Amino acid sequence: MSNNSFSRRGVLKTGMVASAGLALPQYLRAQESGFTNAPGASEVVLGFNVPQTGPYADEGADELRAFELAVEHLNGQGDGGMLQTFSSKALDGTGILGREVKYVTGDTQTKSDAARASARSMIEKDGAIMISGGSSSATAVAMQALCQEAGIIFMAGLTHANDTTGKDKRANGFRHFFNSYMSGAALAPVLTAQYGTDRKAYHLTADYNWGYTTEEAIRTSTEALGWETVNTVLTPLTQTDFSSYIAPVLNSGADVLVLNHYGGNMVNSLTNAVQFGLREASANGKNFEIIVPLYSELMARGAGSSIAGIFGSQNWDWKLENELGSRFSGTNAFVRSFGTKYGFPPSQAAHTCYVQTLLYADAVTRAGSFNPCAVDEALENFEFDGLGNGPTLYRAEDHQCFKDVVVVKGKENPEDEFDLVEIVEVTPTEQVTYAPDHPQFAGGALGTCNPGA
Repeated sequence: MSNNSFSRRGVLKTGMVASAGLALPQYLRAQESGFTNAPGASEVVLGFNVPQTGPYADEGADELRAFELAVEHLNGQGDGGMLQTFSSKALDGTGILGREVKYVTGDTQTKSDAARASARSMIEKDGAIMISGGSSSATAVAMQALCQEAGIIFMAGLTHANDTTGKDKRANGFRHFFNSYMSGAALAPVLTAQYGTDRKAYHLTADYNWGYTTEEAIRTSTEALGWETVNTVLTPLTQTDFSSYIAPVLNSGADVLVLNHYGGNMVNSLTNAVQFGLREASANGKNFEIIVPLYSELMARGAGSSIAGIFGSQNWDWKLENELGSRFSGTNAFVRSFGTKYGFPPSQAAHTCYVQTLLYADAVTRAGSFNPCAVDEALENFEFDGLGNGPTLYRAEDHQCFKDVVVVKGKENPEDEFDLVEIVEVTPTEQVTYAPDHPQFAGGALGTCNPGA
């Protein structure tokens, strides 16, 4: 590929001007085929756009590891991870429809404008036919809207805000990761069973769409079971020291602090809360408690001993199949493959990005076409299993996956740095399913598939 050849890892960085095979001829082929960035006969380019800098960079790094692994497996390198356990048997390790899979990468910087610019470069300069990634719901929503405009499929990575498949849903976008509503529906019964129904909660919330919808979901679900919300305070996504936000909590009348924070924000705010003595404090005649609605083993590692006893929810956990059996088949295959390559277990961010890449490749293969509208049709109401979450449905009405939700708690006496979280329960799909017009998902319209050119 002339001066812009792929590196040894198979990555062409975005922002570089692609060679003739990935630029103008892409659009000429698109005009002939009727959809944007129709691939040639030998290769197809996917775009992986994640936070390589910013507060969610650790999650982004694990996403990139999973994307790279998925490409290797699609191209027939390695043991195939979940290719063998996946209920669909369309993929055979020969790329996608006989094309070798190449990929480009970008840095969202955990900023919507940067994410959109990076994704646009992947589409217009590198010829990417599918974009995936995220870690911030704001960046995911921005990329999803761009892909809808450009006629590209967006397979969302880690994005938990209701908005992604709610008011900001798009026909060209699909989400495997669970959402804020599901966290609330799964967590609230566990929290009231553990701490009682007479509780007063104080929320610190990241000031963007994920924070807003997570606060609403946890507040609504816990209030329905008897809790009272005494205060809600927004915190900047760029905040690193949360001391000034933690200090007022003990004099607020609350006896629970809910940290609607993720990534580095969660590590810092939880650490500050523990340093302020909230774990040893009491209020209203009760032990003071801290809750983190969404976190992962990766974040637990960053928080260290502060995570002990903290309840939260996850999309997936690397111990699921070992602890809960064959319902979660695919988990061990992925963990083994990821661990062999990188030397440690994968996070939920890595898992969902690997799965989304396989689901896209599988949809193209089953449809026999890269046309976004063919992919759309292949994914809508697609039921599958063997990818680590148990039986899963990609609902047609909003392109949201429905599956079990994992409720977790930080271990009091972990055996090692990779085993900091214990699975408390797995909430069945039925308990976290909602109608497409549920109030927390109001507004917006899915629209129709856009094939672009």
